[in-house]
Amino acid sequence: MFTDSHCHLYHEYYEDLDAIINESINNKVDRFINDGCDRKSNEEVLKHVNIYDNMYGTLGIHPENVEDYTNSDLKFIEDNLKNPKIVAIGEIGLDYHYGKENKSAQIKLLELQLEMAEKYNMPVVIHSREATLDTLNTLKKYKVKGVIHSFSGSKETAQEYLKMGYLLGVNGVITFKNANIKEVIKEIPLENIILETDSPYLTPEPFRGHQNNPSHIIDIAKFVADLKGISLEELSRITNQNIENMFKRIK
Repeated sequence: MFTDSHCHLYHEYYEDLDAIINESINNKVDRFINDGCDRKSNEEVLKHVNIYDNMYGTLGIHPENVEDYTNSDLKFIEDNLKNPKIVAIGEIGLDYHYGKENKSAQIKLLELQLEMAEKYNMPVVIHSREATLDTLNTLKKYKVKGVIHSFSGSKETAQEYLKMGYLLGVNGVITFKNANIKEVIKEIPLENIILETDSPYLTPEPFRGHQNNPSHIIDIAKFVADLKGISLEELSRITNQNIENMFKRIK
């Protein structure tokens, strides 16, 4: 069985979460980490992790929400970190895809959440899009570990993250025809990798064009197992162990 280490299971995207979870279990995916990205989704994550025994959550403010968050939103995250089903602060990070006009504000928001993670000894889930250098430089300021979600960088960048104690999140992008990440992941030891879907986004081949859900972890797993020349059983064992080593509250 596999774990989807990063998904967004909100009612905004899925009308019937029970059906999604049952479909996933039938496809050998039996644990889920549901990632928040703003106040509304953080509240929903908290609700769902208390309903589903096999679901864990993260709470964070995504860089795309840098213009909208308030101090009370950060306080809400801090106040709920003691919940045993909350395993990390995330999804947080930097995203310059649409421009760098609010770059300093994004870095400030990231730093505030990294400070919180350091204070409470919590892992983080990092989003970095077209912002590699600033992400690396910011993370190096804090004694924090976690996951680089949807990693798509170079081997050199991967090694920088690994030296800092981060895992690399591998999702459906690796199945895309022209994805350079294949060659990078091929050379990264399995002990540094976990699997994720980023549902409802980044649906793997051959299902691109359809909404993603955690059941597609199995398709990503088959691709990675073939890439690495190992069995699905070995991939499941190692990636699940990586998740449990990083997120201490997951059982």
